[in-house]
Amino acid sequence: MPQDKDKKDSTDIRMKGFKEKKDVVDFLNIIDEISPSKNFEVVWLNKAAGRVLASTIISTVKVPNFNRSAMDGYAIRGEETFGAAPYSPLDFKVLGLSLPGKPFKGCVTTQTAVRIMTGAPMPEGADSVIPVELAQEENKVLRVIESIPPGKNVGRIGEDVKVGQEILNAGRKLRPQDIGILSSIGIPSVSVIKKPSVDIFITGDELLKPGSMPMGYQIVDSNSVMLDALVYRDIQIHPNIIFLEDRRELIGDAISKSNADFILISGGSSVGQEDHAPSLVKELGKILIHGVALRPASPSGMGIINGKYVFLIPGNPVSCLCSYDLFASRAIRRFSGINCELPYKSITLPLASKISSMVGRMDYVRVKINNGFAEPLAISGASMLSTTTIADGFLMVPGECEGYPSGENVKINLYD
Repeated sequence: MPQDKDKKDSTDIRMKGFKEKKDVVDFLNIIDEISPSKNFEVVWLNKAAGRVLASTIISTVKVPNFNRSAMDGYAIRGEETFGAAPYSPLDFKVLGLSLPGKPFKGCVTTQTAVRIMTGAPMPEGADSVIPVELAQEENKVLRVIESIPPGKNVGRIGEDVKVGQEILNAGRKLRPQDIGILSSIGIPSVSVIKKPSVDIFITGDELLKPGSMPMGYQIVDSNSVMLDALVYRDIQIHPNIIFLEDRRELIGDAISKSNADFILISGGSSVGQEDHAPSLVKELGKILIHGVALRPASPSGMGIINGKYVFLIPGNPVSCLCSYDLFASRAIRRFSGINCELPYKSITLPLASKISSMVGRMDYVRVKINNGFAEPLAISGASMLSTTTIADGFLMVPGECEGYPSGENVKINLYD
């Protein structure tokens, strides 16, 4: 059990402040050392969309594995149509019908044809398909009014997929069409990267659980439902959420007993008297970074405890959103093998008014879009979650920049 370090820990920064704050880039570089998980699982194709392939798929079959018609029409010998024209048509005897899964049993010979539907097997002896628009059938006689070359309108064996062809590479996030092609080569299930497990610890004696009404000096927690939705957005699982009082031993025991791949601790990450999480991570494992030159969310941090990644997420809700999106989300997505960049669409727009920033600190600026311009709403206000609900998106002012003048074109990440 973690020991009470309130009195003797010289590295404890509570009520002292950060000695220094690392650049956001330093934090991102640490996260980018995380490798995709090596834990795999096999899932059926109908459950595989959005999952990440663990190994490359190589086809052992040809698709199609027979020559087939590419349209509705008549299977014939293309060379025999040469010279056909509206005023000098050529006649062919219709021998029968080829349907998908029900091939014509005979053979196409000189001046004969077989009625054929899209996807049906090509009859023996035929090498092309004349569309219904270019022919007329009456009393089993086909009148062709335009010539077609051999091989026209026929899907050849292996045209889509060849034996030995690499279909999809390891690390690919499967799309619906990927699932379709895997099915077409006879694969019923695939090995994918197993989704990480996530525990979220919500700390704070002042918090009431979601669904409560604010009362007295207590506030209703918003971070748990927001983080739940953010994690689900990233990896389509709902994390395990636990509410904890601001007691060092309770938080320490929860961290020690967690078997999750990721632990997100909301609240208690700064330098206040009841901010136990940073020193607990240091005691139980290794803290890699704590304190970032970022507004808001400067008390963000990260550590490792027994192979588990622990993220210190500030309790103020705007800081929570910012910290998760920039850091925890990136790590969880990397571990899951998916694109780790910000999961937002972006546009470039001119600023409606200037933004002032401080060199050496990155700023998370909420903006409203009006008449093709981005209007800055807020840089500070870590506890004012409404600034993110009113906003259409946000921009990041990098640490080496003093801000942007009015009219400057900037990249806006859209919340929607």
